[in-house]
Amino acid sequence: MRADDQNRATGREPLDTTALRAALRPGGLWREVEVTEVTGSTNADLLARAAAGAPEGVVLAAEAQTAGRGRRGRAWVSAPRAALTFSLLVRPAAVPPARRGWLPLLAGVAAAEAVRAASGVEARLKWPNDLLAAAAGGAPRGKLGGILAEAVGGAVVIGIGINVSAEPGELPRPSRGLAPISLRAAGAASLDRSGLLAGILAGFARWYLAWCRVGGDPERCGLRPAYARLCDTFGRRVRVEMPGGQPLSGVAAGLDPGGRLLVRVPSGAGTAEVPVAAGDVVHLR
Repeated sequence: MRADDQNRATGREPLDTTALRAALRPGGLWREVEVTEVTGSTNADLLARAAAGAPEGVVLAAEAQTAGRGRRGRAWVSAPRAALTFSLLVRPAAVPPARRGWLPLLAGVAAAEAVRAASGVEARLKWPNDLLAAAAGGAPRGKLGGILAEAVGGAVVIGIGINVSAEPGELPRPSRGLAPISLRAAGAASLDRSGLLAGILAGFARWYLAWCRVGGDPERCGLRPAYARLCDTFGRRVRVEMPGGQPLSGVAAGLDPGGRLLVRVPSGAGTAEVPVAAGDVVHLR
C-alpha cells in the first residue's frame, strides 16, 4: 500500500491546503489559512501575531503541537495527524466586551455541527469548553476535544482541538471527568480532517458574522437556542469547583447575556440563580 493510501485509510493524511483555501472568499471572514507541520501551540503563535497587529480572519492549523494547552494551563497532546488542532484570530469590535464570553460557545456550536455533518458522530457540548461524543440515547460517551479562547488587546484567539483518528493507547488518561475519545473510536463514517476543518470554518464564519451584526446578542442571531439544543449541561445537577472557595452545587438553568452559566441554588424560601464565568471554574461536573 502506498504511503498516501495508508494515511488515508488510517485518517492521517496531511491537511489539504488547496481545499482549505476555498474558505478564502471575497467579503468573507477568512483572510489566510496556514498549515504548519509542527509548532508549540497554535494559540500562542496567533496571540503573538495578534499583539503585533495581525488582522482578523487568520487561521493557523498544526499537524502536531508540542506544547498545546487547554483551560487553566492544562496540557493538550496528540500523536501527529491524529487530531485536528487549529486556532482562529478574530477582532469583534462591534461586540461589547461583556458579551464576548459567547465566543468559545459559538465555536462549540460550529464544531459540533461540523462533526455531526462530516462524521455522523452525535457531537454534544458541555459548558464551557468541552466537545463530547454521545452514545445511543444521547448519554455522554467521551470527550472528543475542547476549546480555548484567549484575548489580547481587542483580539480574541480561539483554539480548537478534536481527537480524530487516535487509538485508545494514544489518548491521555483522564485526571477527572469523561475519558477522552476519538472520532474513530466513536464510529465516525469519515476521518477526513480537511473536510472537518472546512466545515468548522464555514460554520464559525456564519455564526460569527451574524452575531457581530446584532452586537453580540445571542438571542437575536439564534446562537442561544442553537447552543441550548446541543448542550448537555442545562437541566442537570452540577457541582462547580471555584478557585479558593467553596464548591457551588445546584441545577444548571441556562446562560446569561454574557455567556455565564446560571446555577440555580436554594435561597431562603425559594431559589436564586448564581452566574458563573468560565474563567472562574476549576472543574464542572
